[in-house]
Amino acid sequence: MNRLQAIRPFGQRLWLDNLSRELIASGELARLLADDGIAGVTSNPAIFHKAISTDPRYRDELAQLKSDATLSAEQRYETLVIADIRAACDLTLPQYQATAGDDGYVSLEVSPALAHDEAGTLAAARRLWVAIDRPNAMIKIPATPPGIAAFRTLTAEGINVNITLLFSLKQVEAVWDAYIAGLSARHAAGQPLRHVKAVASFFLSRVDSLLDARLPAELQGKAAIALAKAAYRRYLQRFHGAEFAALHAAGARPQFLLWASTGTKNPAYSDVLYVESLIGADTVNTVPDATLALFRDHGHAAATLAADGDAALATLAAAQATGIDFDAVGEQLQRDGLALFEKAFAELLQLTA
Repeated sequence: MNRLQAIRPFGQRLWLDNLSRELIASGELARLLADDGIAGVTSNPAIFHKAISTDPRYRDELAQLKSDATLSAEQRYETLVIADIRAACDLTLPQYQATAGDDGYVSLEVSPALAHDEAGTLAAARRLWVAIDRPNAMIKIPATPPGIAAFRTLTAEGINVNITLLFSLKQVEAVWDAYIAGLSARHAAGQPLRHVKAVASFFLSRVDSLLDARLPAELQGKAAIALAKAAYRRYLQRFHGAEFAALHAAGARPQFLLWASTGTKNPAYSDVLYVESLIGADTVNTVPDATLALFRDHGHAAATLAADGDAALATLAAAQATGIDFDAVGEQLQRDGLALFEKAFAELLQLTA
């Protein structure tokens, strides 16, 4: 068992935060699944921009798509990447089947331009879900208020969702409210719950990158992990307590927290900080290639997520005492994250125009 595989006995799944045709065709994704215990894949506009602009395997199909003037740039983009998503879903399908739907998911994001458009998000999510046509696909939706409303509806319809760009406890609670409401509506309609899967993607390193300059030295590099531990404590209360008991008995799955933005940005910190510090049951960590390699080389797996929960709350209280408003920070970081994805998506469409 290598260091990455050693994480799994603690109940956490590792997903790869990368996807390209080269990764699939070269056999590297299959190797990561088999040798390192990778249990899923996430993608985003920045990842696909890099893939399409650097991987020659897209060149011929893209040229053919560009020759069809009836297609929009977004339709060409979707044609390219849906093929990748389907291929990755096929590679992870054995895990999905072996774990009765706990593992083996692959995520594709709706256009970031729809972040404040509930109806548009719903239409895009439904269209992508049908086009991918795989039970282990997930549609990524940003956790804006319109996105959360769409998430509730999609959950009631039985569509798997990775709801993303979460940066605060307030945002996470709103997402869980929507998930439970969607499942409750689905259950009331007599529809099965067992196959519905959703994760809540909580972003980490960006929190510390923003707050460190505003915090005293003793609190720097600690806010993101403290927020994650506080969110996990709330997860346990909400999904392993009375509130979720009836839905769980009817077959519903809890909505796992997914740790995102887990590559360390500050060189003063451990290069595996956001992996080592947050290992625990019922969670996912989606990890970029470089961080995977670092953890494989020198990471240490231990049950860290549930440890020091009171200390995490004390860290948050100390940060708040310095004037930090974590809800406001979450809103700012979500706006910033959306802007980055919108820029990447616009640049991506320039490639397919």
